[in-house]
Amino acid sequence: MKHAIVILDGAAGWPLEELDRRTTLEAAQTPNLDALAREGLVGLAQTVPLGAEPSSSAACTSILGYDPVADFVGRGAIEAASMGIALAPDEVALRMNLVHVGGGVMRSYSCGHIQTAESRLIVEDLAAELSDETFSFHPGVSYRHILVVKGHPELLDLEYTPPHDISDQPVAGREPRGKGAEVLLDLMERARPVLARSQTNRARAERGDLPATDVWPFWPGVAPSGLRPFEEVRGVRAALTSGVDLLNGLAALFGIDRLQIAGVTDGADTDYAAQAEGAIAALEDHDLVVIHVESPDEEGHAGDVAGKIEAIEAIDREVVSRLRAHAGPLRLLCMPDHPTPIALKTHVGEPVPFVLHGPGVESNGAAAFSERAAQATGLVLDPGRQVMGLLLG
Repeated sequence: MKHAIVILDGAAGWPLEELDRRTTLEAAQTPNLDALAREGLVGLAQTVPLGAEPSSSAACTSILGYDPVADFVGRGAIEAASMGIALAPDEVALRMNLVHVGGGVMRSYSCGHIQTAESRLIVEDLAAELSDETFSFHPGVSYRHILVVKGHPELLDLEYTPPHDISDQPVAGREPRGKGAEVLLDLMERARPVLARSQTNRARAERGDLPATDVWPFWPGVAPSGLRPFEEVRGVRAALTSGVDLLNGLAALFGIDRLQIAGVTDGADTDYAAQAEGAIAALEDHDLVVIHVESPDEEGHAGDVAGKIEAIEAIDREVVSRLRAHAGPLRLLCMPDHPTPIALKTHVGEPVPFVLHGPGVESNGAAAFSERAAQATGLVLDPGRQVMGLLLG
């Protein structure tokens, strides 16, 4: 039997007055997910352990069946692994966003979702002027990059605020803070004139796009050790497709094959159909495929109700429908990793709905796939990593 997981990143959320007290997941037209719910097992999964940061790092680690506490890896190191960056024992990797700060307020944690090609040129400008024996800059996807700092282990103990947690809020007091933060604060200060001189940034401003005014480092991590490969733990060969470095980094660290599928991105422009077809093709020589779709989360961070509904509906129409039509026995798990409520524009650590469907799975009476319907079943998996055991049986 084959297995598949669809992760609808950030698709869960809170009821909205403008949707008649429905969530975006409830408001979306999802006939395929609803059919799976009626025929399969529906419940809630606590993917973010108590006290852990409610990020995709912890939540997706849980979905993959690992313990995000015992198997903790700092997110900077996870994304570095995706980019093939080999960290030395005395190096710390941090996520580094290109952001737009105006009037002391975080106007955009993503520079208006800057395109990768332009973003890379800006990071290359930073690297040309600021790289030295301490700092190295590594361009990633869109606004997400990696900063590697050598010889400063104290960076692991600082306090950080992810920039997407302070959208449209003042940045004062939200910068890296704690003993040893000066090394990052000084770099952030020196980066501003470099960004202001960047020809790519100037061109963006001239045509009305948001330029990158600042770099924002957060989510530190070091090279991990002791992680057991997924196939060794579970006895199945797995593959994963995603448009973001985080998931690709988890795949690299857990020995899961990464699928290279043209058209897969981190936003609403992703080719949902191509991602589904590529994943299904990988089932020919893999036991399990993981399809991670970032778009609902990005729309949640933007506070775009219609955009988030459209993303959920596209996953249902282009991805879930194809998996339902797959020939041969297939056990399918669909779920968000964490909620991204529109009202907050960031993540929370509340449990998320899941649906498991396929051979050997009996219905537990849900009428649809939503937060409310999942809660009504009374089934709660805590810790959430138990979903992998249910999937593989």
